[in-house]
Amino acid sequence: MDRNITPHMGELHKDCATWEETNVGLSLSSRAGSTSPLQLLDNETDCGWAPFDKNNYQQLLGALDYSFLCAYAIGMYLSGIIGERLPIRYYLTFGMLASGAFTALFGLGYFYNIHNLGFYVVTQVINGLVQTTGWPSVVTCLGNWFGKGRRGLIMGLWNSHTSVGNILGSLIAGYWVSTCWGLSFIVPGAIVAAMGIVCFLFLIEHPKDIKCSSTLPTHSKGYENGTNRFRLQKQILNSEKNRPLDPEMQCLLLSDGKGSIHPNHVVILPGDSGGGMAAISFIGALKIPGVVEFSLCLLFAKLVSYTFLFWLPLYITSVDHLDAKKAGELSTLFDVGGIFGGILAGVISDRLEKRASTCGLMLLLAAPTLYVFSTVSKMGVEATVAMLLLSGALVSGPYALITTAVSADLGTHKSLKGNSHALSTVTAIIDGTGSVGAAVGPLLAGLISPSGWSNVFYMLMFADACALLFLIRLIHKELSCPGSAPGDQVPLKEH
Repeated sequence: MDRNITPHMGELHKDCATWEETNVGLSLSSRAGSTSPLQLLDNETDCGWAPFDKNNYQQLLGALDYSFLCAYAIGMYLSGIIGERLPIRYYLTFGMLASGAFTALFGLGYFYNIHNLGFYVVTQVINGLVQTTGWPSVVTCLGNWFGKGRRGLIMGLWNSHTSVGNILGSLIAGYWVSTCWGLSFIVPGAIVAAMGIVCFLFLIEHPKDIKCSSTLPTHSKGYENGTNRFRLQKQILNSEKNRPLDPEMQCLLLSDGKGSIHPNHVVILPGDSGGGMAAISFIGALKIPGVVEFSLCLLFAKLVSYTFLFWLPLYITSVDHLDAKKAGELSTLFDVGGIFGGILAGVISDRLEKRASTCGLMLLLAAPTLYVFSTVSKMGVEATVAMLLLSGALVSGPYALITTAVSADLGTHKSLKGNSHALSTVTAIIDGTGSVGAAVGPLLAGLISPSGWSNVFYMLMFADACALLFLIRLIHKELSCPGSAPGDQVPLKEH
């Protein structure tokens, strides 16, 4: 629901010159007795919705995007740590109910005739914070249910929900954007809150919650007790402390053998039976090989993706001269391409067992595609449609792969010795760092766009190259070690 504001960019700030011409024409007609004078609604101005009716509207709209994404990025680092220590079902339900409430609150500004920029900024900030409960929780839940074998495909299919949500959000928002834009926020907010109730009633966090037998080798009853499980993990840690690493592990660990997590970076949580369970600390998660590199790569990949998501409707409106509703509908094709891109990235990475190389290839192809997009999109709607689909696939593919399968792989890395309580923290670190780019991208676009849209595309191409640069070392490791990939894991023990 973080994208709902984008279809409104062309509606919150209307073309004053166009309005004035229409108003003059209608006034002249009214003098001739053919129609009544045009009357403004009480909650509108002649240039749109105050305070977005001034010439600096792009900066103000960018500030709304920035406030949401900046809060999301900061909150994400804390959210993963908190989510590691709370039941996923309760944590996720709270986040969805709160997110629905604050999304609807933004829309109430229309009905209560609120024109204070601070109201909309504060609403966006709080909404960004509560939405951080979602991603670490759902990736952890998926990681609990599916092993690594076909994780790329499964999570690629599952991750399509983000693009479907973006499409539905844009369509719902676009339906009311020109008539009653407040409903464009209230209706999605109600949907989110309703799904939060569904989540509370039906979400099953782990196979053990329904005593589901696993296909992995079973262990003794000792593994069912939190105290014994942690004691066995400590025994494994001590027994393997001085054992030489196998060649595959040597190749995977970027620190050249310093791959085990220091005991000081492990926190003991109460287990189901009153015992202790190990949860990794923030610093310990950063020491997992590949976390820093993929996090920085995602920073730039998300910068590109979110700049597209937040500014596409306005760009299409200015280039193809479409109204806000049609521009919002057309921009959803970027998400359609993202669905196929995420699935394709997952399938390729599963077959090759090389996550970093798959991301690198798609990022390499994305750079020239962005340049072509900036040129071809000016040739008409048909060209824009084709480039939206292609750009969506190449830009969203790496982004989807890193935030799902890669995060799950790294959250169950060999260096964790089977400790599954790193999934949420690792996912939060990676997605939180990526969200910094998501916050910076729309802001930069808002600052650069007055100088011309071509400069915005140059910025996006530079960011894409930076994302690829941070993967070079991981790609080299993968290519020099056939059959391995960052995040290779040992099987998780039965709880």
